[in-house]
Amino acid sequence: MSDVRLVLRSRRVLTPEGERPATVTVNGEGRIEAVLPHDAQTPPGAALEDFGDDALLPGLVDTHVHVNDPGRAEWEGFWTATRAAAAGGITTLVDMPLNSLPPTTTADNLRIKREVAEPKAHVDVGFWGGAIPGNVAELRPLHEAGVFGFKCFLSPSGVDEFPELNREQLSAAMAEIASFDGLLIVHAEDPGRLSAAPQRSGPAYRDFLASRPRSAENDAIALLIELAAEHGTRVHVLHLSSSDALPMLAKARAEGLRLTAETCPHFLTLTAEEVPDGATEFKCCPPIREKENQDALWQGLADGTLDCVVSDHSPCTTDLKTPDFATAWGGISSLQLGLPAVWTEARRRGLPLTDVARWMSEAPARLAGLDTKGAIAPGRDADFAVLAPEETFTVDPARLHHRNQVTAYAGRTLHGVVRSAWLRGERVAENGVPTGKTGRLIERKSA
Repeated sequence: MSDVRLVLRSRRVLTPEGERPATVTVNGEGRIEAVLPHDAQTPPGAALEDFGDDALLPGLVDTHVHVNDPGRAEWEGFWTATRAAAAGGITTLVDMPLNSLPPTTTADNLRIKREVAEPKAHVDVGFWGGAIPGNVAELRPLHEAGVFGFKCFLSPSGVDEFPELNREQLSAAMAEIASFDGLLIVHAEDPGRLSAAPQRSGPAYRDFLASRPRSAENDAIALLIELAAEHGTRVHVLHLSSSDALPMLAKARAEGLRLTAETCPHFLTLTAEEVPDGATEFKCCPPIREKENQDALWQGLADGTLDCVVSDHSPCTTDLKTPDFATAWGGISSLQLGLPAVWTEARRRGLPLTDVARWMSEAPARLAGLDTKGAIAPGRDADFAVLAPEETFTVDPARLHHRNQVTAYAGRTLHGVVRSAWLRGERVAENGVPTGKTGRLIERKSA
């Protein structure tokens, strides 16, 4: 106990064993020293923070964030994205390889991305690599350079510099990634199904929804399962929207395939029925679907078919959110709001805060192999989010820290006010305001 410099106390500490009153001690290296009874004495010289009835969660880990820096930093940059993350209780994020220029598809491009990110990081930042046509030879060097895995698209990504993989290219990438036991993460929509769907321009959300049918996700996931069985590749399905695919995923996992899947706050909290025509702040691909589909996604989380909940924060400048669903940029900006959004709906459904912490911290950390993140336990990084679970607030876009204040949550009243966020025992946000830049660049742990 002699090295303890900080003591955090709450009557609601969310540990891997459950929620309980506890005192958490933090050592000089920014690691959790011990989780003690609530009435444990504060060591001499240590600072005490008593949060009362506010909940102490492990800092959130968001493994699906589009930062777009460099190249499209007017959409989002590392300075603004990591400030928004800290304000929302996220202490670690992993950046997607596309929408920046250059994309993270070579080790040299990764070096450029790191040089841009390092001086701007308010929270810890890691990187995914990209798998695109023609870069199979780049995958192992990227893996050795510390990316957490490789993202690919099976349908057009929306940016020319990050093309999709066809079946043969996907198979080649999966075989290469399996050879070094890497991880492939996939935007799973089948291009044939998309091209066959009705395509109508205009402001009607029902037309946009019809253009991205569930069958596109279902067929793409079936292909992933087939090739994962052939190559033995670890595969993660990104932003699952179609609940129809859940039985396929459950069956594949039961058969021993190393297959995981995520969904996102917008799929769990917003429904197609409530999207106003022309409100393209609600546009994302795959799309927000109907309420009955949402109910099934919550069941998939409850039974473990879905592993984690991450933001898929995919921002753009305001002018790209035109009222035409066919031409507007697709992406939901939610980095700062994910925790209260998910907690609001989980609370309404009678689910505990421990579930939310598991989906938004423990499971994403496990996906990325971040064994010092994702739990309030001795030896882990002292990363925390402090949440007032029963307090409410109304979303005011002007108070958001991401670069463009466009969000589908504008005007919504949410439960759960993030009081503060802590990274390795240092406060990085308080009452919605970032307080310091202590983030580091992180890499995949070598085997």
